[in-house]
Amino acid sequence: MMNRETWSGKLGFVLACMGAAIGLGNIWLFPWRLASYGGAAFLVPYFLFVFGMVVFGLIAELAFGRSQKAGPMGALVKSFSPQHPVMGGILGAIPVVALFGILVFYVIVLGWILKYFFFALYNGFAGVDPGGLFGGLAGNSSSIPWHLAAMLLSMIFVAAGIEKGLEKCNKVAMPVFFGLLLILLIRSLTLPGSLEGVAYLIKPDWSKLGEITTWVMALGQSFFTVSLGGMLIYGSYLTRDVDIPDSAFKTVLMNTSASLLAAFVIIPSVFAFGLDLQSGPGLLFITMPRIFDSMPQGHLFGTLFFLSVVLAGLSSALNLLEVPVEAVMERLGLQRPVAVLLVGALAFVVGLPLDLNMNAFGRWADLITIYLFPFGALVIQVAFFWVYGADRAMAEINAGAGRVYGVRLKWFLQYVFPLVAVLVLVLGIIYGGIG
Repeated sequence: MMNRETWSGKLGFVLACMGAAIGLGNIWLFPWRLASYGGAAFLVPYFLFVFGMVVFGLIAELAFGRSQKAGPMGALVKSFSPQHPVMGGILGAIPVVALFGILVFYVIVLGWILKYFFFALYNGFAGVDPGGLFGGLAGNSSSIPWHLAAMLLSMIFVAAGIEKGLEKCNKVAMPVFFGLLLILLIRSLTLPGSLEGVAYLIKPDWSKLGEITTWVMALGQSFFTVSLGGMLIYGSYLTRDVDIPDSAFKTVLMNTSASLLAAFVIIPSVFAFGLDLQSGPGLLFITMPRIFDSMPQGHLFGTLFFLSVVLAGLSSALNLLEVPVEAVMERLGLQRPVAVLLVGALAFVVGLPLDLNMNAFGRWADLITIYLFPFGALVIQVAFFWVYGADRAMAEINAGAGRVYGVRLKWFLQYVFPLVAVLVLVLGIIYGGIG
């Protein structure tokens, strides 16, 4: 059996977790939901869910990975052994396939972002119809070269390994990402009319808390924002002296900070130029280019903005690729570069039809994100506390921790959190997606 890689230290691990958690959803989905569901009022259920529930699910997932020194498939096989290893393998394949499925369409979107970054860098958006630019990319063969570029970029870092690839990438990407957001925040808040957007965000519409949809969307945003289902793999590269609860809390805190920064970059800018707040994904690909077209020094700030989005998307793509790569390495005994080539090539080929047909893209994304991904996260949580065992799970959580967690967290993770995961799955089906 090959020696398992580890992080060089706690900082590298936390930055990698931040990179996995901070993705495209922080840049466009959170600001849109914050604007749509009551401004600051939306933060009440969101903070309640993300800091009161989801952070503990992240703690459990990281601890499960560390306890088994394996990714999702290997962890479940070990947990179910020696009585039911086949069952463990079948269930362990679910989160692996789910993360692979997300990788298939996520790198396509990352390719679009790469296109926008280079377009902003070389041309700016002056005189360009953003709708036509996006329409000529999504669902067209012109997206294939950018799709390939995004996949190759992700493969290069994952092939380099944990310390030299994923860790080094995130040690650069995360500080630069936050630095760019702070620069963009200053520019956004100095635009004429932007303070109306700030007022919109900080003035709560308390009536929204009386609508069930607000709470459902806050639950979905919190559950999916930290990449539950994909974090077990990063825990598997940890040593037992790392404080997992502290690391998980810092990951959630910085992830939330990124979302709030993005909201205060985007929403005031939208107000400053009188554009549509409710444009969903178009907020990123159509509304923001229009803003940069109208903004003084828009060429520069458009380039910086899309560079920040590239960094957020790439850091998450590395996590999505690492999960199936590790599974292939462990199950088939392949070396990392070969496994990366195999998984990356397969994901690219599977994604080609999605490049050409946005209906197929949407159906694939819905299948994975509504059904498979939350079910995979549920499988991991149940396996840790009900198959591996609640007492052993708590011992792993407390190993290296600065404080000892006892019966209340054990009860919550054994009984309450699995029910929350089931609720997320059911509500996702009812609402057609909440993540």
